[in-house]
Amino acid sequence: MTEDDSQRRHLGRGLAALFGDESEDYANLDKVRLSKSVPIDHIQPNLHQPRRHFDDESLSDLVASIRQQGVIQPIVVRRVGDTPNAYEIVAGERRWRAAQRARLHEVPVTVKELSDMEALEIALVENIHREDLSPLEEADGYRRLMEEFGHTQEVLAKALGKSRSHIANMTRLLTLPDEVKRMIEDGSLSAGHARALIGAADPVALAKLVVRKGLNVRQTEKLAQADKPVAAPARRAPAAKDPNTAALENDLSTLLGMSVEIKQKRDGGTLSIRYENLEQLDDVLQRLTQSGGPGPDFEEEIVEI
Repeated sequence: MTEDDSQRRHLGRGLAALFGDESEDYANLDKVRLSKSVPIDHIQPNLHQPRRHFDDESLSDLVASIRQQGVIQPIVVRRVGDTPNAYEIVAGERRWRAAQRARLHEVPVTVKELSDMEALEIALVENIHREDLSPLEEADGYRRLMEEFGHTQEVLAKALGKSRSHIANMTRLLTLPDEVKRMIEDGSLSAGHARALIGAADPVALAKLVVRKGLNVRQTEKLAQADKPVAAPARRAPAAKDPNTAALENDLSTLLGMSVEIKQKRDGGTLSIRYENLEQLDDVLQRLTQSGGPGPDFEEEIVEI
C-alpha cells in the first residue's frame, strides 16, 4: 500500500466518523456514538473553527427551516474535559447558530470521543465538503489539512471529490498580499480574478484597476501577463581558457609587471597589455626593442594596448 493510499484511507475514516458509514456494524457503532438532545446553552463553539464568516442571508434561510422542521441532522460534538454536560462543537456550528436564532431550547447532538487533532480534522473536512466557504477559507482549509495532517493534494482531491488542480489553484490564493485578500473576502474580487493576479509585479494595483474597470477574468489574465516582471536573459558563462594560453598570460604578466590578456581566434588572436600611465607603456616598448624585437615600426603593429 502506498503512502497516499494510507493517507486517503485515514481521511476516509474521518469522513465516515462525520457522516456515518452504513457498512459499519450498528451494534458496534452504538458503543462509540451517542445521539441525544441537550440544552442549547450547554454547547459552545469550537475556538479553532475553520469558518470565520457566516453569511446572514443563508443563515436566515436555515433559521426559517429550523423553525418549521427543527434540527434534522444532529450537531457533532465532543465533551469538554471532565465538565459534566458541557460540549464543544466539532461540526454543525451553522445549525447551532440558526437554532439559537430560532429560539430552540434543545438540539440533537451526536457525541464523539475525539482528540484535539481529530476534532480539527473533522471540522476542516466538514466545512470544505458541506458548506459554501469563502475562497480563502476553503484555501486555508486545504492548507491546514496538508500542513497539520500531512495529506497530499492527490489524497485530498480523491477524498473530497475535487481535482488536484483545483486544490493547487485555491491554495495559491494564500500567497497574495493582504489587501488583495480583503477584496476577495468582501466579494469585490472573485477567486478567478485573484488567481490571475498571482505572480504579477504589483497585484494590489492591478486588483484595484480590475475592480474599478469591471474587467472580466480573461481581461484580467491579459493585464496580469503584461505586468509580470521580465526575467533578465541569462549571461553566457565565458568559455574556459586553454591551459597553455592561461600559462602564457601569467608568464607575460610576471615579466612585464602588468596585466596581460591573450584572446585566440580561429585565424589568429590579440595580445592586450593594460597599462596605467605612459611611463609604463614606454617601458614595455623599450623592453621589446632592446630584446631584439620589432624595429621602429613596432608601435604600429600592436593590435591592442
